[in-house]
Amino acid sequence: MSKANIALIKSLYDRFNARDIDGVLSALADDVAWANGMDGGHVHGHQGVRSYWTSQWAVVSPHVEPINFSEPGDGLVAVEVIQSVFDLDGRPLSGQTHGLKDKTVTHIFRMDGNRIARFDIGDAI
Repeated sequence: MSKANIALIKSLYDRFNARDIDGVLSALADDVAWANGMDGGHVHGHQGVRSYWTSQWAVVSPHVEPINFSEPGDGLVAVEVIQSVFDLDGRPLSGQTHGLKDKTVTHIFRMDGNRIARFDIGDAI
């Protein structure tokens, strides 16, 4: 397993949880395709990711904790994460209408050299 890919992705989660958009964007390809966990589909490019997260963080406060990494091949890194989603006051959500909720999911990163070209959300490992 590539230690460099794992270190990059762990850093990405730390930056996401700290709401450091620019820190995350620095690890993404300019034309990245990023899964939209709230509405489905993908957003594209740095501006698309920035807009998506800015909108998301205006209504919920997600936290993701990686617990297992694997590299199934073909430039992919699969990460099992515990996703916790809170309201803006730090309370657990109830009655939400979007796709975000507390659960264990698999995040799949497609690497292009030392940058992330695509991010998808799968089912729990």
